[in-house]
Amino acid sequence: MRLKSWGLLLADLLLPLECAGCGEARSRSALPGLCTLCALSLSGPPLPARLLRPQDGLGPVPPVHALAAYLDPVPEIIIAQKEHGRLDLARPLGQELARAAEAAACGCDPLWLVPVPSTRSATLRRGQDPMLRMARVAAHRLRESGRSAAVLPALTHRRKVADQAGLGRRARAENLAGALAVRSASARLLGERAVVLVDDVVTSGATLAEAARALTAAGSTPVGAAVLAASRLR
Repeated sequence: MRLKSWGLLLADLLLPLECAGCGEARSRSALPGLCTLCALSLSGPPLPARLLRPQDGLGPVPPVHALAAYLDPVPEIIIAQKEHGRLDLARPLGQELARAAEAAACGCDPLWLVPVPSTRSATLRRGQDPMLRMARVAAHRLRESGRSAAVLPALTHRRKVADQAGLGRRARAENLAGALAVRSASARLLGERAVVLVDDVVTSGATLAEAARALTAAGSTPVGAAVLAASRLR
C-alpha cells in the first residue's frame, strides 16, 4: 500500500496537474492527462465519418473511422498535444487511435499505419511530429492485441502549403493538391502490407484525399483512414 501511495505521489509530481481538455485539476482516469469527463469524450466506439461531397480537385477519400465528433473538449485536447507541448498525451491518444485504426483496417492484416506528415517548419516549431508519435503508440497497442502492425512514415511534403485553418473546402483542396509524395525508400515497402492512413482530425477530407492520391500513385491504395475526431459522424 505504501509503494502504491509513493507511486501516485510521483505521478502527481511528474505529470501535468491540469486536464488538457477542460483545464481543471487532473483527476485520474483511464486516459492520463485528462479528467474523467474529458476522457469519456474519446472513449466511444469508432464511427464512420460523414464527409461533404468532394469539390473539384479533391480526389476520393478512403473510408474514415473517428473516435469522436470535433466538439468541446476534443479540440482542446488535440491542440494541447499538437501545439502546447503536452507530450504526455501522445500515449493515451495513440492508444485510443489504435481502436479507430483497427476499425478502418476492416480485418486486413498485416498493416502499415501511415501518418499524415507535419510540414518541416511545423515539426521544427513544435519540436515533434504529433501524428508520427501517436501512430507509433497505436501500432504498439495493435501488436499487443495480436495484430501485425507497424508504422511506415511514407509520406513527405514536396512543396509548401498554407495553414488549412480558416480555408474553405475548395481552398483546402487547391492548397493541398499535389503537395504530398511517397518517399522513395518507402515505395517498395508499401505493397507488403495493407495501408491505413492516420491523422488527428478530418473536416473536408482534403488532407486525407491528397495523402491517398500520393499513396495510390505509388501503387498502394489505402484500405481506410483513422482519426481521433471528425467534424461530422454518421
